[in-house]
Amino acid sequence: MNIEQMKIVLKEILTKTDLTPCVVGHRGVGKTAGIIQVCREIERGYIPLRLGQMEVGDLVGIPYRQEQVMHWSRPSWWPEADAAPTVIHCDELNRAQQEDTLQAIFQFVEPPSEGQQRSLHTHKLGTQHRVVVAINPPDGSYQVTPLDRALLDRMVVLQVETDAECWAKYAYKQDYNQDVRQFIAGNQQMLSANNSSFDMQVEPSERAWEMVSVLRQKCRFPQELEMEVYSGVIGREAAVSFLQWCAEQRLRPLTAEEILDNWSEVAQQAAEQRDDIQAASMNGLVTRLQADNELSEIQQDALVAYIDVLPRDMRFGLVKSLLRLPPIAAVLCQDKYDSVILETIQRISQDVA
Repeated sequence: MNIEQMKIVLKEILTKTDLTPCVVGHRGVGKTAGIIQVCREIERGYIPLRLGQMEVGDLVGIPYRQEQVMHWSRPSWWPEADAAPTVIHCDELNRAQQEDTLQAIFQFVEPPSEGQQRSLHTHKLGTQHRVVVAINPPDGSYQVTPLDRALLDRMVVLQVETDAECWAKYAYKQDYNQDVRQFIAGNQQMLSANNSSFDMQVEPSERAWEMVSVLRQKCRFPQELEMEVYSGVIGREAAVSFLQWCAEQRLRPLTAEEILDNWSEVAQQAAEQRDDIQAASMNGLVTRLQADNELSEIQQDALVAYIDVLPRDMRFGLVKSLLRLPPIAAVLCQDKYDSVILETIQRISQDVA
């Protein structure tokens, strides 16, 4: 993905999840500038940590004794618990000069468990704060330490590549020298000498699939970026298989049982079904309710929620069919469903009149 696409993905992850994005790209591609721009756009503070220049004490603080208990002083860069939301940028993660520095930051880049706070040794990070990592690729071009799979498994890897069009827009906004801009416009191959993709050895795992689940539940990425995002969590092969499976599932009409019994899991798919596929789901639902019109309260809520996501004309057609079933008509006429059903029933009444 290019820098502009990376910014779209970062905004989603940093504002809607606790996951840790890891931006990977060659020198000069714009990783740091892009991260800073995202922080401004989402109105978050920005704290940079250049880990290649830091020791363990810079991260965990200096120990001191209070009576018989050992404590560690809060590092100067550590944001207060009540501070405004801030993004902590762990830059040069794989340039940490000492192995113990890398081991110390390992805990910090790991997303917090449910109900817990992100931690670094004895320090707890406020829940309003987020962490983002940036590294150069371990492809032999840089003096970096390869990250092991356990560490990669805790981050969403976003691979950023040079894009001439994206750079041209940025250069124009920044008022770069016109000669430079025009030369690159006619010699795009001169923009960057190294724009090859790199293998980060990202593979699927139980934790990785959990992160994919969080991303799908909380974030909305442009369709053309989904492959890039999921490849940075479970690897390209698994991402290809998963998205192909999802595409096949979308082409299969939802069944009445899925709508009534598993609404929370299929709500997004229901809203996105093509009209012809939606019609098949509606027909199946009417057939099911004609054969068995006893619904639990949860199923009643699911039925009305499904009606609510339908386009207006399709909603009208489905409600008209359901009102011919007295037990279902009684369900739909409950006061609590007025916000969804009332307008449709009124329109039906006008048409009958």
